[in-house]
Amino acid sequence: MAGRINDDDVKAVRDAVPIDSVVSEYLQLRNAGGGNLKGLCPFHDEKSPSFQVSPGKGLFHCFGCQEGGDTIAFVMKIDHLSFSETVERLAAKAGITLRYEEGGYNPSHQRGERIRLIEAHQAAAEFYVHQLESPEAEIGRKFLAERGFDQDAATHFRVGYSPAGWDHLTRYLRGKGFSDKELITSGLSQDGRRGPIDRFRGRLMWPISDTAGEIVGFGARKLRDDDNGPKYLNTPETPVYKKSQVLYGIDLAKKDIAKASRAVVVEGYTDVMACHLAGVTTAIATCGTAFGNDHIKILRRLLMDNGSARVIFTFDGDSAGQKAALRAFEDDQKFAAETYIAIAPDSMDPCDLRLAKGDDAVRDLVEPRTPLFEFALRQIVGRYDLEIPAGRAAALDEAAAVVAKIKTSSVQREVAVQLAGLVGILDQEFVVHRVAQLARWARDKGGDGRGEGRGGRGPGPQDRRGGASHQAVQAPTAPSGPALNLRSPAHRTERELLKLALQKPALVSPAFDAYGADEFTAPPYAAVRQCIEEAGGAERGLGDNREYLVAVMDAAPNNTVRSLVTELAVEVFMGRTIDETYAGMQLVHVRLRAVDRRINEVQGSLARLGSNVAPDDLAAAQNEVWVLQQYAQSLRAKGADAL
Repeated sequence: MAGRINDDDVKAVRDAVPIDSVVSEYLQLRNAGGGNLKGLCPFHDEKSPSFQVSPGKGLFHCFGCQEGGDTIAFVMKIDHLSFSETVERLAAKAGITLRYEEGGYNPSHQRGERIRLIEAHQAAAEFYVHQLESPEAEIGRKFLAERGFDQDAATHFRVGYSPAGWDHLTRYLRGKGFSDKELITSGLSQDGRRGPIDRFRGRLMWPISDTAGEIVGFGARKLRDDDNGPKYLNTPETPVYKKSQVLYGIDLAKKDIAKASRAVVVEGYTDVMACHLAGVTTAIATCGTAFGNDHIKILRRLLMDNGSARVIFTFDGDSAGQKAALRAFEDDQKFAAETYIAIAPDSMDPCDLRLAKGDDAVRDLVEPRTPLFEFALRQIVGRYDLEIPAGRAAALDEAAAVVAKIKTSSVQREVAVQLAGLVGILDQEFVVHRVAQLARWARDKGGDGRGEGRGGRGPGPQDRRGGASHQAVQAPTAPSGPALNLRSPAHRTERELLKLALQKPALVSPAFDAYGADEFTAPPYAAVRQCIEEAGGAERGLGDNREYLVAVMDAAPNNTVRSLVTELAVEVFMGRTIDETYAGMQLVHVRLRAVDRRINEVQGSLARLGSNVAPDDLAAAQNEVWVLQQYAQSLRAKGADAL
């Protein structure tokens, strides 16, 4: 990770790279009116365009899936990069030299090292691809052909060949200006008796890329009987290659995974090739390690935690494949997606299946059939003798603990009923009760109970300014969903006022900045109002409007509020003529409703207390009502001039 990038440089990158030019690299945009552009959203499947881009504001927002943000946010999401990686990529595109804040480590060496290692891998990949055409590589071409892969397939997946000599690649990369230290650090070379030698020799080579498409390592397949190494040899751990954090084929599959909300996890490089060539373009594979937590994080970002998303594992039917499936199930609950397992007839992998039965068989294989939890339960139960009571009891104990991990109570109950049938216990409610009991014990003993769903939140910033009621309130920082009723005149007016404050702050400033969050009756709108205050108020938007909108988004406490900010910042107004008169109407309506609500609150309190109210309190309350009534009368008579 690089150090913190200078804020002015981040702003310069935002200003220098137009959001419409970036988005246009991924989808077609057309005029949407009001200076906006529209297209089909790249983050969810849709038939009519709900994705809008505002070049003037430097923002995008999808009214279908609620994704939104600036240019940096778009690239981060679509290419699955960190903030600093995104800024560095856009800066390079714009020709901007970035500065890094003092106080952290100087990233110049680390960044330079990463760039050099990536360049070395790119050069190596080109070398290997060229070598696949050599006479020596006939054995590699034959290997591919026997598995149904022609030259076009090899080219598409950039498959290559490493010569059998000791230092062919090492000498080639030295000639390209790479130092011995860089070659050793990259994992492309290793120490020999007389200096660096090639790590991969006489093998078929698959380049392994990260989600950004940069080659970070290689997978090498043994071809000759006299090769005493393992069947598959991968790049060792390096500064750019962590086997637990890469998935082979992710660079080719990521867009289709995100679009289809589906991923197919296979076991090898040739399986990925077979799936893609058969039309299953969401296939990826781990690189010589078990599917684990970091792989789950990659897929979750691609699947966007979509509840309808699916992950299909295609493991071999042998004992090793079954163990792999059970390991995957242990992490199943970390997915928001539904997980399934697909096992081909005769335990064939996708590559063998394609050879034997064609592309249709591969496509049919990965259609979800068996939920992963069901497969796991059958594997567990199958280890016990269910003909005897002790066997059934032992099977129930182990399997019930697995079912208890299912997060959704309704699904947990349904699976518990299935478990009763698998074990052969007629009393289904006994099994359901047993599973629920184990789930409670697990929560009490180790469950965090934090509720990381959309409604969970920590302490948020508070509204420090009273509105018409002169009361300090805390604005909601994480509303549980939109909770908006646009048929409500109050909600419609509040929405228009916030759109004005974000899109045309000059029309509502400085009056808007005197409004409190309690003047907005919809909790999501109150949260946006507070974000504007935290960003310096609408008055800040009188200068650089883009910088102002970025500051408002940065003040959002969570993605729900941030999404609403971008939505309001690009949405068209309800009125035909947007001028000072229109803005004044929205300001007056919101304030007037707040005043009327306060009058009703005070009068209601007096009515409930009756004669029990103290004389001084009664006089103060009556005076407040009188003042508010006069203010309301003035607002109705004079409009915005009374604010």
